[in-house]
Order: sequence, then structure tokens, then C-alpha cells
Amino acid sequence: MLYHFDAPGRLTTENLIAELSKKLNVQLVSQHYSLKTYFDSFDWRLYSGGILCEFNQSKPVSRLILKDCLSGQTLASADLDSIPAFAAGFSNAKIRKMLSPLLEMRALLPITTLDYTLYQLNILNEDEKIVLKIIIESYDLINSRISLEAIKGYDNALARVSKILIEAGLKPSRSSVLVDALKTQSRKPSDYSSKLTIELAPDLRADIAVKYILSHLLKTIKINEQGTITNTDSEFLHDFRVAVRRTRSGLSQLKEVLPEAENDRFSQYFAWLGQLTNQTRDLDVQLINFENYQNALPVTLRKDLTPLYDFLSVKQKQAQKTLAAKLKSSEYVIPLRQWEDFLKTPAIKKPTETEALLPIKNLADRRIWKVYKRIIKQGNRITDQSPAENLHELRKTCKKLRYLMEFFQSLYPQKKIKPLIKVLKDFQEILGDFQDLEVQEQSLKTYSAEMIEKQVPANTFLAMGVLIQNLDKRRCDTRNAFATKFETFKQRENQISFQTLFKNNEPDT
Repeated sequence: MLYHFDAPGRLTTENLIAELSKKLNVQLVSQHYSLKTYFDSFDWRLYSGGILCEFNQSKPVSRLILKDCLSGQTLASADLDSIPAFAAGFSNAKIRKMLSPLLEMRALLPITTLDYTLYQLNILNEDEKIVLKIIIESYDLINSRISLEAIKGYDNALARVSKILIEAGLKPSRSSVLVDALKTQSRKPSDYSSKLTIELAPDLRADIAVKYILSHLLKTIKINEQGTITNTDSEFLHDFRVAVRRTRSGLSQLKEVLPEAENDRFSQYFAWLGQLTNQTRDLDVQLINFENYQNALPVTLRKDLTPLYDFLSVKQKQAQKTLAAKLKSSEYVIPLRQWEDFLKTPAIKKPTETEALLPIKNLADRRIWKVYKRIIKQGNRITDQSPAENLHELRKTCKKLRYLMEFFQSLYPQKKIKPLIKVLKDFQEILGDFQDLEVQEQSLKTYSAEMIEKQVPANTFLAMGVLIQNLDKRRCDTRNAFATKFETFKQRENQISFQTLFKNNEPDT
């Protein structure tokens, strides 16, 4: 069991050891300079999962330690010279197993680094037996951290030393070293999330509120820009694209709020940006799904799919290089800077746009209710004979509704709007699966034609053919499940909930 204490800044480690030595038999085991680097994904997946990932480097040894965020207890550790970029790169099976389900496709990145002096002490009894271990981490920027490691059968020693430390002015630690270190940088854990957390006042002018929402999305685009260019991991591009899509949806669904000329101009720019990122993202998804592709095949065919992976990897690198060049070009940079300048422009007192002065709650009610009714109408028209394009159009409309509800969810009781967002997400899932499976199937057919020229083994085409058949079957099963999913979504209880929450400011017809 570990007990942690913070030493006040005025108390040096030397003075603390001297104070302990007056009352205890203290043995200094080691003293050496160390570096502590905390790692996590860009979106804090480990911290959210209750894990602190520390990499401690010193002359004696470099060790990765996974700790419980709350208790500080070590969950796993391994001696390493460096940290792999992804969970799959860890040779230690226990660490790999703990990190993989949390990180998934995200890279491990250094969050912050601290230098400190590490002291290891033993407390001995009259028989010169170790009754307690003490670790002191002496930092310059934050208070020193003292950890007591109990020895089984010597609980009295733990209680006695804890009392001495408290009398010397130490206090039990209430936060981790990571939290304290980030405070010195005016940061905190989980300071980035792709989720929308926008707080709006119901009576705020619509034009001001919409600019605020779009500014929030611009911030997300800029935060993920560099990671997208360097291809640190695939989720930078994913979050970049989602912010672009949300921006496009905001401009298209919230018209007559911002000036028409700017709305049209920047709608075209963000449409171009969405198209620009399509190929790279599609290839990212293919590579992410590759293990699932293999597992869907008979064991005897799985290795035959390897040339496809190599082909996709080369193609992804080429697409990524093209995308990175575009994101460094004036074609991307200048309009984005102009967009930022536009969003920072103060609202004028008497705008000409018909809904600019409307209270944002009124506008939200109208737009959400209108798009919801469109979904019901489109869904009701879809039959077993309807073409795939009808489902794709419905999927796009569902996305628009989802984005609107997320933009404005702070305007509604959370206990009422969150269940409706979940209901919508559940329905969206089958539409998204149908679209993804169709794209993957068509892409593989296209790749087959391209790979013929590269003298790929015949067995690879056989494996790809089986894979395409599997995808086609899953797509058909998904299509057949649509009617049931739609009936669940449009059930009377949900319709009443949507109507009660949003049909408040529908314009007269």
C-alpha cells in the first residue's frame, strides 16, 4: 500500500531527511537525477480510462509505469529505452493489453516533462530490518512528492512516519504530479475533446450565437491541423473533418443569420476542404479495418491479403503527402485566416438578414423541428425497392439534425435532449454502416483493377473476391434491417418527445 504526501515549498528534501533522521533510523539507498514524462493520446484516452502513463528516465534505468489515477498504485511497469508510438508496439504483453482497448488507433504523445531528483530511503528498526520504504521526488516547479511504501507486518512504522511527516508540515496529496505540473502551464487534464461543449443563453442574438459556435469549430480545425499534416495518427484527420462537416452544416442549416455573401463564399471553401480530405480518410479507414478484413476470411486466405495492405499503405502515403501539401498552401491558409477574421468581426446593430436578431432558442427550435420532420418524411418514403441513394440522403439529413442538436443542446434540459440525441445516433449507426460498407466494397473493386498492373499474386485477388462477397452480404443485411430501425426511431414516444421539446417556435404557415 502506498501513501502520498506533498512537501511545502519551504521545506527542502535535505531538511526533510534530516528531520526524519532525528527520530528514525534512516538509510539513504540512492539519489539520482531523473526525467519524468507523462504520455497520453491527444484526446486523453488513458486519463479518461483512469490510467496515468509515466516514463521515468535516469542513469540506472528507464521505466514505463502505468498507475491508477486515484490511488497511485502501480498497475504495470516495464524497463524500456523508448516509448512506441502505438499500443501495438509494446513488447510487454500486460502493458499492450491494458493500453490497446483504450488507445485504439491513437498515438501515445508526450504531455509534459519534469526533471527531479529521486531519493530512495529505507527506515530500519533496532534489528536493522527494513520496516518502511520512502521515495522522495524533489521537483523545482512543483512541491516535492513523498511516497511511503508499507512493509507487511510493520503497520506501526507506517503510522509513526505518517505522523512525523504531518507534524513537519506535509499534507496528504490531493492531486497527481501530472495535475500539478499542468497547472504551471495553465493547463489541465482532458483539456481537449472532439465533443461539442457550447454554452448558449436562450435570448442571445442568433448571429452572435452562430458565430460563437463556428468559432468553436474553427478552434478544433486549427488544433488538429498540425497532427493532420504530420499524420501523427488517423484521428487528427478524423476530428479535423468532423469540425469541417459541422461547419458546413452550420452554414447550410443556419442561413439568413450571417451575411449571404460570406455564407456562400465560405460554404464553397469548406465544401472544397471536405473533398480534399476524402481520399486520405477513406484509406485510413481501410487500413484501420484491415485486421477485420483478414478475420472475416477463412484462415487459409488471410495471408493472401497482405499485398492489399501493402498497396493501401503506399496509396495512403501518397494521398497523405498530397493533403499535407495542400494544407500548407495559400489555397487553404488564406481563406481560413479570412474566415477567422470574419468570425471575430463584431456584430452590427441593425443587420439585414431576416433571422440575425432572432433569439437563438427560437431559431434552434425552428431548425431542429424542421429537419426532424424532413427525416420522418424521407424515411417513410423508403421501401425495400428504394435505391441506395435514398438511404444516403436520409443519412445526410440525420447528420444535419445531429449537428443542430449538438450545437444547441445547452438550451434544453439535458435529461430530455440527451436521450433524443442517443436515439438519433442509434438510428444513424445503421445508415452509416450501410454507407461505409458500400464505399469499402466499391473501393476494393477499384483497387483490384489497379493492382492487376502490379503483378499481384492471383491468390490475393481470390481473397479480395471473398472479402467483397462478405462486405456485400453485410451491406444487404444492413439494408434489410433498415425498416425495423426506422420504426424504432419514429415510434410515437419519440415523436412526442421531439414535438414537446422543439415544436415551440414553428413559424406560421
